[in-house]
Amino acid sequence: MKKIRWGILGTGTIAHKFAADLKFVENAELVAVGSRSLENAKSFAKEFDLPLSFGSYEELAKCIDVDIVYIATPNNLHYPNTLLCLNNAKAVLCEKPFALNEKQASEMIELARQKNLFLMDALWTKFLPHYQKMIEIVKSGSLGDIKVVLANFGFKANAEPNSRLFNPELGGGSLMDIGIYNIFTTLDILGKPDEINVNVNSTEQGIDEQCAVVFKYNNGAMASLFSSISANLGTEVEICGTLGRLKLTSPFYDSTSCLEYYTDGKKTLIETEKEEGLGYQYEARHATNCLMNGIKESEIVPHSDSILLMQTLDRIRSLSGIVFPTEQDSNLNRKA
Repeated sequence: MKKIRWGILGTGTIAHKFAADLKFVENAELVAVGSRSLENAKSFAKEFDLPLSFGSYEELAKCIDVDIVYIATPNNLHYPNTLLCLNNAKAVLCEKPFALNEKQASEMIELARQKNLFLMDALWTKFLPHYQKMIEIVKSGSLGDIKVVLANFGFKANAEPNSRLFNPELGGGSLMDIGIYNIFTTLDILGKPDEINVNVNSTEQGIDEQCAVVFKYNNGAMASLFSSISANLGTEVEICGTLGRLKLTSPFYDSTSCLEYYTDGKKTLIETEKEEGLGYQYEARHATNCLMNGIKESEIVPHSDSILLMQTLDRIRSLSGIVFPTEQDSNLNRKA
């Protein structure tokens, strides 16, 4: 059976994690890496024993020995890098955030459809067994009517001058880097909010160091979502219904998280599958299987989910005045 040949754009931390987990994916083979630095690309290729390394993104995108590209570059480059790869007939798995705004995301999806190519938002948490089990429990109705979702994600980051987290040019800030996990999880549970309220603490550079978001729904449900890059939080999710409560333990976004079910004053631990690795192999396996079966759009992260997520992030940023200098959408360049 033919193997799907992967390339990676970028050589940072997330690229290393993804590359390490790709070895657990059947019918997948990592063959190439591209970086703006040939030295970095060669070092990465040596570490993972790759036959091909390129000192530019363009060279990797044009490589005929690559079927799909995992984009692991800074946030502001996801949009142009995705277009580059799609225009060179490469399928794409793009790291979150999928884009900086809805306009960019829509253009990416439209181009993928025009080119008849697979494109997926790399929301790796959605593929993890405990998260899939959480969705199953919520849909089963065993929690009753969901009334409250509480989601927190925070850590104390080093505010170094060149840190991407604190650089608005790179699409930094807590919301786009980690708050996005709170947002897409709540959208999966409660859907699109009817009302959004936002408060942020902004740095001198113009990024959100802390972001507090409240979703309100016409059916009476509410969600409280908090992200921070200035303090360590209990990075957990609680889903509270009229019949029970479900907790995704810290850190809720990765493969080490567990599910705790509370009802009638009792706690039950819900077991889920655990594999060797960090957990990125689940999304990589899904993307690989999609390519092998000629599927162009994921059923777990459909394009409609990516658009709703970007629309919601746009609404939050508009309400808080978070704007990235590289954006061309003037409608975001204001406070709501």
